[in-house]
Amino acid sequence: MAMTRQAPDFTLPSTDGEITLSALGQKAVLYFYPRDNTPGCTLEAQEFQRLAGAFAEAGTRIIGISKDDMASHEKFCTRHGLAITLASDTAEVAEAYGVWVEKNMYGRKSMGIERATFLIDASGAIVREWRKVKVNGHAEEVLEAARALG
Repeated sequence: MAMTRQAPDFTLPSTDGEITLSALGQKAVLYFYPRDNTPGCTLEAQEFQRLAGAFAEAGTRIIGISKDDMASHEKFCTRHGLAITLASDTAEVAEAYGVWVEKNMYGRKSMGIERATFLIDASGAIVREWRKVKVNGHAEEVLEAARALG
C-alpha cells in the first residue's frame, strides 16, 4: 500500500473565482498540464469535461492547473466548451507537487509543467498520483480511482 501524504495546500485564481484546496471539503483531482490550447492539453481537458458529471456523482472536484493566465483560461474554456475549474499558477504550486521540471524540447532546455495528476481525498491526503501522463484513457482511469475511494 502506498504511503499517503498531505497535499500541499494552495489558493489560486481560477475560472470559478479564488480556490483554496483545503476549503473544498471533498475529494479533488488536480491535473497539471503544460499549456492551454495545445493538442494534448485540449484533449485532456475535453476528456475531464466529458466525465465531469460522473466525477461530480463520485463527489470529486476537477481542477486543472497550468501557468497560463486567467485570460488564457477563459478563452480556452469558451473555445472548447469547458466548465471544469482551471487555475492559474505562477509555478509555486507545481513546484510544491514536484511537477515543475526541466524539459528538453528539440535540444532546448526550459522549465515547465510535467503532465501529472493527483487524487486527493476529502481530508487533503494524496491517495494516488500519475506522472508523465498519457492523455488517452487517463480521465477514465482517474474516475475509477475516485469512485474506488468511496
